[in-house]
Amino acid sequence: MPQSVPSFIDMLADCHRSAVHLEMRDAYAIGDETDEFEAWRSGHRTNWDDRESWWHPFYQAVSDAVARDVVVRRARVVCEPVTEYIRYEHYITHANVVAGEKVRWLPRRRATDIAFPGNDFWLFDDRLVRVNHFTGDGVMVDQEVIEDPAVAKLCSSAFEAVWERAVTHEEYQV
Repeated sequence: MPQSVPSFIDMLADCHRSAVHLEMRDAYAIGDETDEFEAWRSGHRTNWDDRESWWHPFYQAVSDAVARDVVVRRARVVCEPVTEYIRYEHYITHANVVAGEKVRWLPRRRATDIAFPGNDFWLFDDRLVRVNHFTGDGVMVDQEVIEDPAVAKLCSSAFEAVWERAVTHEEYQV
């Protein structure tokens, strides 16, 4: 029977202490982001001064969580040289930072000895794991929520190992 997965925004709203996100893919093809990526490839750049043009519910949810003292962190493990998609993602990460996320980047070659879960995930309050499942070409096909303490521990351990080694967003050059 398929699991009903609450929205990310609802899960973040229920979060009390921390929300961490580990991304391990070098390209994604998610919904409207595909169009935004193509526009970026064609030379479009966001007017960061026109917040209305780029601010959306995701960023508001992060901002609201940070205002409640939830620490929101994102770490990305990437191949180098980075893909064109990662250059785009680095560019748009400005919005995540404005919303209050702390973001770091780890070159994949520095992650060889880290035990990783098989999928990207969000971990809420060190106990609730939201797993993202993708096809080989980066299309999200499913999400699931796992409350198993062993899975949460693996995800937390992997995230913290990456975080410790990773470079801050402001310092990472693509």
